[in-house]
Amino acid sequence: MKLLISADMEGATGVTWPADVLPGTPQWERCRAMFTSDVNAAVLGFHDGGADEVLINEAHWTMRNLLLEHLDDRAQMLTGRHKALSMVEGVQHGDVDGIAFIGYHAGAGMEGVLAHTYLANQITGVWLNDVRASEGLLNAHVVAEYGVPVVLVTGDDLACEDALGYAPEALKVAVKDHVSRYAAVCRTPARTAADIRAAAQQAVALAGRRDPVTGGPYTVAVEFDAEHLATAVTVVPGVGRIGERKVAYTHETMYEAIRTFKAVTTIASAAVEEQYG
Repeated sequence: MKLLISADMEGATGVTWPADVLPGTPQWERCRAMFTSDVNAAVLGFHDGGADEVLINEAHWTMRNLLLEHLDDRAQMLTGRHKALSMVEGVQHGDVDGIAFIGYHAGAGMEGVLAHTYLANQITGVWLNDVRASEGLLNAHVVAEYGVPVVLVTGDDLACEDALGYAPEALKVAVKDHVSRYAAVCRTPARTAADIRAAAQQAVALAGRRDPVTGGPYTVAVEFDAEHLATAVTVVPGVGRIGERKVAYTHETMYEAIRTFKAVTTIASAAVEEQYG
């Protein structure tokens, strides 16, 4: 049995503000260890539960944050950017029986510690078929298209609450409780590692390939904090304005939808000017 871990950082133990997750800062260096501890706890738990193989896909920012040298030797890690399916790369090869979303967070426009969707602050909301969407919801629809269930989600308490909507059967572990976008009541790394490991062990029982979900068409709407960003992204074929700061597009598959979303966010990010956004 093979499990895939999609590892994001904003929902990791101890992380509460931007410097904790921005590569190169002293706080990021400190928080990398706690992020790695969360991921390693999931690896250990999956093996405790009988998994044969665990692949970790780095999913945060530069996708070069985890400390490989601190991971269990049975794990393998996919690190680096420019991957076809970005945060859930690896799910498309037909050999993954379940996926864990480790260190996840609430979406843009939602309450939650460091809540956002792909871009740190330029996006104010994302909707999938008129349902407000987090990265977790988007990625859950992508993996369902490959017949892979989400078996475990970790993050703050609101990320776990969000996961009830897209992965109701998955085990959830809250490593901190939301106070504001930049504040949380945090548990210690020793405690969260124990909690994640125990949940991962149980989550293995939920793994097993399912029938692929073919639920299209999928309409994705994205709202930005500035009009010029909405204008900029309409260069992507199929993306059109539906409001002053809002665009939308429709595809028959989530594979196409998430790749277009990646193109939209990449172009919007490049259109941001210093100070004024």
